[in-house]
Amino acid sequence: MAMTDWDACEQQLAAGIETLGVAVSKSAQVQLIAYLRELSTWNATYNLTAVRDPLAMVTRHLLDSLAVLDFVTGAAVADIGSGPGLPGLVIAIVRPRMAVTVVEANRKKAAFLRHARRRLGLENVTVAQERVEAWQPPEKFDCVICRAFAAADECARLAGHVVAPGGRFLLMKGRDPAAELSALPLDFRHVDTVSLAVPGLAAERHLAILEPGLI
Repeated sequence: MAMTDWDACEQQLAAGIETLGVAVSKSAQVQLIAYLRELSTWNATYNLTAVRDPLAMVTRHLLDSLAVLDFVTGAAVADIGSGPGLPGLVIAIVRPRMAVTVVEANRKKAAFLRHARRRLGLENVTVAQERVEAWQPPEKFDCVICRAFAAADECARLAGHVVAPGGRFLLMKGRDPAAELSALPLDFRHVDTVSLAVPGLAAERHLAILEPGLI
C-alpha cells in the first residue's frame, strides 16, 4: 500500500481554500487534515466512502464541503445523512462557534462520527444516530443541509420538520436540480440555486436554497 503524502494534501487544501476565497484559519486547516487522516484510516476497514485516495478526498470531500460554507448561516446547524461527516464535521471544524448536529442512521458511520468528535475535540458537535423522518430534536435548526441524501422533494418531506421558522434548507447537488424542485411540498419554497466551482473538480456542483413557508 502506497504511503500517503500528507504534505501534498495540506498544500492542495490550502490552495483550494485560497481559490474558494473562504475564511479558514490555519489551525482549522490542520484539524481538517487530522479529520482526513482519521477518515482514511477508518475507511480502509469500514468502507465509509468510495473515495480511497486522500488527495482525491481533499477535493471531493473537504473542498466540496467548504464550497458551501458561506451559505451556512445561524447558530444551530443540522447535517442530514452526514455519512462520515460531510459536510457537517467540516463545517464544525471551520466554524467552531456553530452548534452542529450530524444525523446518520448507519451504525458504522455514526460510530466514526462519535470517534472523530472525541479524537478531534469537537465540543460543538452532537451525533444523532437516527432516521431523520422519525427524529424529533428538542429544538429546530437555523440551517439544515443535505449532501447526496435524496431528491430535493424527498429531502423536504423527510427532514423539513427540523427546519426552524425563518431558517434555511440547503441541498448540495451535482447537476442543476430544477426538475426535482418542481415537486417540492407546499410548505417549502425554492429561493435560489447557486452554481458552485470546486477547485480541482470538473463535475457540476449546485446548491439549492429552500425556505419553509407557503408559496
